[in-house]
Amino acid sequence: MEIRIIGIENIPIIKKSDDIADLILTAMDDENIKVENGDIFVIAETVISKAEGNKIDLESIKPSLKAMELAEKTGKDPKLVEVIIQESNEILKVGHDFIISETKHGFICANAGIDESNVENGMATPIPDDPDKSASIIREKIEKTTDKEIVVIVSDTQGRAFREGAIGTAIGISGMSPLWDRKGEKDLYGRELQTTSIAVADELASAASILMGQADEGIPVVIIRSVGYTKTLKDNNATSKSLIRPKKYDVFR
Repeated sequence: MEIRIIGIENIPIIKKSDDIADLILTAMDDENIKVENGDIFVIAETVISKAEGNKIDLESIKPSLKAMELAEKTGKDPKLVEVIIQESNEILKVGHDFIISETKHGFICANAGIDESNVENGMATPIPDDPDKSASIIREKIEKTTDKEIVVIVSDTQGRAFREGAIGTAIGISGMSPLWDRKGEKDLYGRELQTTSIAVADELASAASILMGQADEGIPVVIIRSVGYTKTLKDNNATSKSLIRPKKYDVFR
């Protein structure tokens, strides 16, 4: 049993109003890569934000008093802090060089997911307004063009509670459930699983980040191929929201 992880190169620097699906298919043609049924396309959220015009000129931001206070505590640029506040439902934790918040989407992450890398100096890219919708638009375009059934995952690089380092995380999905509930299945010793739920979308996003990297790799789109559970978990109406733990069960806040 094996899976393949294929980085799509030759995707140009993304500009506002670019058609991500078209750019992916053109790059695949250039590399002689054909779309196959069950392919999982993992796309970095930064390129989607750029295509949707979701960039912020930090020089245009006027910091609020709250932003100035948090900037003093964190050592961050007050203008960036103001953007973090605007992109957050709630500020949860503040320390030297970090702000943990709940984004407008409900994700808990550092700096509201604001990204200053792989974008022009002085600019920042927030998380796309609706990553699930973005994923759906791209999936439907690729499926219509190729007559293949695929999955699209929008990924972001995020840290995890109590662990160092960041990994790829799914913030948008289209074409399959992001969770695999294996309750009722048997383990190797015949015991029935009681509560096992696997965040497969996060696993796939993390696998893709091995090729995507975080610096100048220039591979914002990765195909993961031959994953057997795409048919089992096929769901064109699923969203990433099921990955978010309800606040009443959040024991860490």
